[in-house]
Parts: sequence; C-alpha cells; structure tokens
Amino acid sequence: MLSGVKAQVAIKLYGDDLDQLRRRAEAMKSAIADVPGIRDLQVEQQTNIPQLRIEADGYRLEQFGLRRWDVNEFVRTAMQGEVVSEVLDGQRTFDLLVKLDDRYRENRDSLRRLAIELPDGGSTKLEDVARIYDSSGPNVISREQVRRRIVLQCNVSGRGLVDVVAEIRERLGPLERDLPTGWFVEYGGQFESQQSASRMIAVLFVVSLIGMFLILFTMFRSANLALQVMIALPMAFIGSVAALWLTGQTLTIASMVGFISLCGIASRNGILLINHYLHLVQHEGEGWTDAMILRAGKDRLAPVLMTALTSGIGLVPLAMAAGEPGKEILYPVATVIIGGLLSSTALEFLVRPALFRTIGFAAAARAIASHDEEHALGDRSQNAQANETIEGVGKA
Repeated sequence: MLSGVKAQVAIKLYGDDLDQLRRRAEAMKSAIADVPGIRDLQVEQQTNIPQLRIEADGYRLEQFGLRRWDVNEFVRTAMQGEVVSEVLDGQRTFDLLVKLDDRYRENRDSLRRLAIELPDGGSTKLEDVARIYDSSGPNVISREQVRRRIVLQCNVSGRGLVDVVAEIRERLGPLERDLPTGWFVEYGGQFESQQSASRMIAVLFVVSLIGMFLILFTMFRSANLALQVMIALPMAFIGSVAALWLTGQTLTIASMVGFISLCGIASRNGILLINHYLHLVQHEGEGWTDAMILRAGKDRLAPVLMTALTSGIGLVPLAMAAGEPGKEILYPVATVIIGGLLSSTALEFLVRPALFRTIGFAAAARAIASHDEEHALGDRSQNAQANETIEGVGKA
C-alpha cells in the first residue's frame, strides 16, 4: 500500500529514458541475483509493443490554418470514438458513439485519406498535415514523484529482511554511483514499512522499560530490587532467541511485539519471589539467611509454575500452526513468548536466588527499614490526630 509494489523489497529506479531504465534494471538484477535469501527476483514487466503513430507536422498545420489540438481531437474521435447522443430503448439508455469502423481504423491507407475540415472551408487529407507510420512503444509507462520509474522487486526467505537489504545496497552501490545526473534509486516495499515500525517499536520498548523500572521502584523503594526484578528480561530473551533459531525464524515485527509482551509476563515471576523474601523477613520472623531463600523458593514454586503454564499453554496451538494461513503474525509472537517463559521460569529459581543472596540482602533490609519507618510515622500522626480530637471533645 505504501509503495504500490506487492513485494517485500522494491528497488525503484528513476530516470528519463525508458530503454536505459530497462537496461540498468537488468544490470541491477544480475548484480544481486546470487544474494542469499532472495526469492522471486524480477524486473517490472515493461516491453515494446507495435504501435501506429500519427505525428502532426507543425509547418503544414500553419499553412492550412489548423492547430495541433484540431488534429488530436480528430484522430481521437476516429480511433477511440466520441459520445454524441443517447438512445432510449424502453427503460434502458445507451450511448451513441461515433467512430471509424474497425476495418478502416486498422488500415493505414484509409487513415491517410481521412478528410479534416479546414477553418476557412474545404478539407484536406490527414496525410497532408501529419506523418503516419508503424512503430513500437512501451506497453506501460510508470511514473512516480513526477519521474519515470521501473521497479526491481523480490521477496526474502530464510534470512532476515534487514540483512538482505543491507547486502543489496552494498552490491548496488557501484551501479548507483554510475547513474546519470538526475537519476536515483529508492528502496521501498514491505522493507520500508518494517523500518518505520522497527523504529517505533524500539522507542516504545525503551519507554516500557523506563515505565517498568519506575513502577518497581515505587513498589520496593529500592533501585537495586527493581533492577533485580528486571533481570528476568535477559533470562527470558535467552529462550526466545533460542526458540526463533530452532524454528528457523528471523527477527520480524511480530517477534518484536512478542519480546515486548514477554517483558511483563517474565517480570511478574520476579515480583512474586522477591516480594515473598521481604514478607518472610518482615512478618514471619525469618532472617537474611540461605534457609529463608530456600523456603521462599519452595513457597513460590507452585504460583510461578502456574502463572507460566497458564500463559504458555494457551499459546501452544498458535506455536504449532507454522505455515497455516492467517497465522503469519501470531505464530512468531507465540514462539517468542513460549521460549521466553521456558528459560525465565527455569532460571528464576537458579539465577535469582543467587543474585539476591549476593547483592540483594542489604538493599532489601534498607527497603524494609524504610517501610517500617513510614508506618511508624503514619501511626504517630494518627495518634496525634486522635489525641487532638479527644482534647477538643473534653474542652467542649
């Protein structure tokens, strides 16, 4: 829709001479034909077809007092016809078209003898004011950005679209530098929309990470603990990348969406585990020991597995629908999320306890102390307000 080309990669060559456009497009096709991953490589179908040309002679037109428009209008009416009235047949209406009969329109001698009326009266033959001859011309002339253009297009299979386009640009670099002045090459197709979407997704991904960090910091009142929760992201990405590699997929817009969706799902398990660490120390008398970490892991094993399973099992039918029509977008998303859930859940009880044991005890202790201090201040404030109310009632 954006480029007018139904291909993943569209290389548009803009110029003036149609014959030169075709030759240079064929040269570009030969230069990139052996690039790995390219499929269905073809140049836009543009060939010369037989034509009958009628070229008005300006000098003779001036002698007869005619204008080019007069000749063009006359030829158009003779060859294509002109609606001059309507024919009514009951409730139906038909256009009345005036034009030459087919046997005359295809006969050059008959065309030469066509009589054109002169402004001052009389008439003259068409061959007296125009040159009529057989020739050839392009079957179609495509224009864009007020320039003639021809398209070299292809699809990509078994390799990343960005990588293929990068190699195509490298191969076509010397040919682009040899183009005449005013000629240029433009890359479009699905690659154009993927570039735009990739930039937008990258921005939204960064915004999502910042938003996650702020929410976690508000929850734990500790940057250390917030970052420890977000450690789930690289642990999840390990499985996602492995899943893409095992299924023979490449990084696409759909898989990028899957990565962003995975961020929230993977972080949820970390929140459950770290929050339980704090709960055991704050409310159940546990200390900052290995036994507390072991107990928290056993307590949260079932909830973590249940959240991962409910998210993953629902996506299994989509992950097994490779190649089915209508699943082109959902299949990569499901693959990324399932692979990420497997790795993040497995590493959740290996990496996170060790990480919390190494660098998390001090930060967690400060977070609990800050939380207790806020509660103590809140209790004192409430007691003071209660006392003031009692004193006011007593005075009254």
